Amino acid sequence: MDLAWYVLLGLFSAAYLVLAGFDYGVGLLLARGVDPTERRAALTALGPFFLGNEVWLVAAVGILFGAFPVLEGELLAGCYPAVAGALVGVILVTVGVQLRSRPTGQRSRARWDRVVLIGSALAALGWGVLLAALLQGVPRQADGHVAGVSHLVTPFAASVALAMVALFALHGATFLTLRLPAASADTLGRTARRLVPVALTAVASATVVGLLSTRVRDAVQRPAVAVLLPVLLAVALLAARAALARRRPGWAVLATGAALALPVALVGATLWPYVLVSTSDPNASLTVADAAASTPTLRLLGWVALPLLPALLGFQAMCWWVFRGRTDGRAPVYW
Repeated sequence: MDLAWYVLLGLFSAAYLVLAGFDYGVGLLLARGVDPTERRAALTALGPFFLGNEVWLVAAVGILFGAFPVLEGELLAGCYPAVAGALVGVILVTVGVQLRSRPTGQRSRARWDRVVLIGSALAALGWGVLLAALLQGVPRQADGHVAGVSHLVTPFAASVALAMVALFALHGATFLTLRLPAASADTLGRTARRLVPVALTAVASATVVGLLSTRVRDAVQRPAVAVLLPVLLAVALLAARAALARRRPGWAVLATGAALALPVALVGATLWPYVLVSTSDPNASLTVADAAASTPTLRLLGWVALPLLPALLGFQAMCWWVFRGRTDGRAPVYW
């Protein structure tokens, strides 16, 4: 039962990074210096999916609080700067996107666009540091508490955070090649192709730093998986590059989405059966079974989640079906 909920937590977390990655990727691309019309077109392409993408974060947090209360407490206590930074970024993106069209002046809208850009960067950096913290272990003491937050300030955490920024930006660019009119999509396609080497370099750098890190090597329970998944991530990025070159944006979006889902799989698979590895006391490492709620609680949550999961998947599928295709002059302007 605890394994099923652990997998479900991973699936919801990966779905959040993939779907909300569109939001943050488009937000990061606002730094390109494009004119107000192009910024409005990018946000219009994102509009129908924007709020629905954030639902996956709410669902993942709900699973974390309900099914893994011990893990929730340790994450908030031991990684609160990363979690708080990411959540502040999420709030800034949501507020900035929804309020940018309230003022009529271009300067005011430009300021809100900067808020969206800053929020997108904070979200990408925060989630990247959190994933790195899980992968390299935390100083969990024998009393069950994580000591301090200095473990978040490491070269590996910084390299993973920068890699997440690059992956989000590439994901946003490929999404816009799928949604914008063909003329604008060609420009974004060139941008996306230029971002692929940047993302590959960032991922390779994070991998090398991880291999050189004693903390990461000690925390990893399955070294073969830890090597295989970054290789698959690089393959996904190369597949995205090939799809973009062949003008197949749908396949490119699937490839960059896989690249954003793989870090979650990397953390879950390489740490199993642990969910938190202690760097200060090996006996204080937290297993998935220890972090999970009691079996009756998990069963009760299962009856609650059983009707909600199909509804969530159905809503997401309906949204993508209804708003499939490229935007045009008749597309509603959301923001």
